[in-house]
Amino acid sequence: MHLKQHTIKEAVTLSGVGLHTGVDVHMTFLPARPNHGIKFQRVDLDGQPIVDADVDNVVDLSRGTTIEQNGARINTVEHTMAALVGLEIDNILIQLDGPEPPIMDGSSRMFIDALEEAGTEEQNALRNFFTIPESIFYRDASRDVEIAALPLDDYRVTVMIDYKSPVLGSQHASITDISQFKKEIASARTFCFLHELEMLYKNNLIKGGDLDNAIVVVDRVVEEGELDYLAKLFNKPKVVVKEEGILNNVELRHSNEPARHKLLDVMGDLALAGRPLKAQILAARPGHAANVAFAKKIKRMMEKYEHASIPNYDPNQPPVYDINQIKDILPHSYPFLLIDKVIHIDDSTVAGVKNVTYNEQFFQGHFPGNPVMPGVLIVESMAQIGGIFVLNTVPDPQNYWTYFLKIEDCKFRRPVMPGDTLIIRCDLLEPIKRGIAKMRGRAFVGNKLVTESTMIASIVKKNQ
Repeated sequence: MHLKQHTIKEAVTLSGVGLHTGVDVHMTFLPARPNHGIKFQRVDLDGQPIVDADVDNVVDLSRGTTIEQNGARINTVEHTMAALVGLEIDNILIQLDGPEPPIMDGSSRMFIDALEEAGTEEQNALRNFFTIPESIFYRDASRDVEIAALPLDDYRVTVMIDYKSPVLGSQHASITDISQFKKEIASARTFCFLHELEMLYKNNLIKGGDLDNAIVVVDRVVEEGELDYLAKLFNKPKVVVKEEGILNNVELRHSNEPARHKLLDVMGDLALAGRPLKAQILAARPGHAANVAFAKKIKRMMEKYEHASIPNYDPNQPPVYDINQIKDILPHSYPFLLIDKVIHIDDSTVAGVKNVTYNEQFFQGHFPGNPVMPGVLIVESMAQIGGIFVLNTVPDPQNYWTYFLKIEDCKFRRPVMPGDTLIIRCDLLEPIKRGIAKMRGRAFVGNKLVTESTMIASIVKKNQ
């Protein structure tokens, strides 16, 4: 899995008809800055409103997932979202001149092709993974649906479907590595049963359906006259039932194509939780309603753990800023430059590392028989991390100083000893105004919180 955020290199446009709305639409994928996230924009509406790809914006689940915000609605987003998850694209703006992404061939394959044509590029910000900390379960007894997310330092998905259909039987599909999506899952098309087809059409749910973008499973005996009616309904010269139990509109790409498409839907819907996941996802007989309900459970857990989340530090990965770059940003020098690495920075958060060794000068006089890092220096380390964030908001940080104005609600929970690695996170509590920044700093050793404090600082231009 990518550790850093990605976007696309250039804009790319697709055109087609929406499955349920039947509206011709042009859809353009545009690059976006780090931490922008995935957003849709209705350029055909006044003010060109933006809709965040967020599970709390879901407003309809009639045979697809529909989101709405700022007076704008986007229908059937799951195939687009799945393609972005499969290519690990974090930041993108998707402009549409209609209410629904084009259905294309009923899969995510053409979205994958377009995004790869545009090319992807790494951005200088770490991905904000949510690693499932404890098992999450969802069950809908009325639909016999069960979904679980189990802790795992990776992303794997397994789906089982069973519609009591002699044609489909019980099917399974899975991916054990996100890189498998493009080849194994993206091309799997949406499907429906013959008994649903006319009902969907009469309820204005497949205005863009033309038998070229879905697998139609025949689950009952069909009279010749009915097939002639379907041919006329969808403007086809002839419709017949093949031996495999599907209409002659398509050839199956995989023997378990319906299960693979359900896996695609699960990935697309769960992406609306808002962050890339690390988990083992297990889904039995899932549908959009269950997927979205489960995504909401995941998002609520994210919110529960957000304020206590410990930055993920992998020493094998290159930092955002190394010590030489830090020296060029902060107005500090040895022995008072306390930060060794910055490992994450975005619009509201910064994280860094302080390696504590017995060679630090302060250990010579501070409890020499029982070396403990002075609490004030832990706070200073947090302040230096926060200072990097604040200085990162101006184009010429070398021309500014940062000064403490206030320290509030400071707590020292555990001693820090030689050999410890301090992982420090600072979160901006409110927008920076008139050069004043208020941040909440937390310092961890392993998974233990050792120090926390609210800090207020001022950024001042030199020679003023």
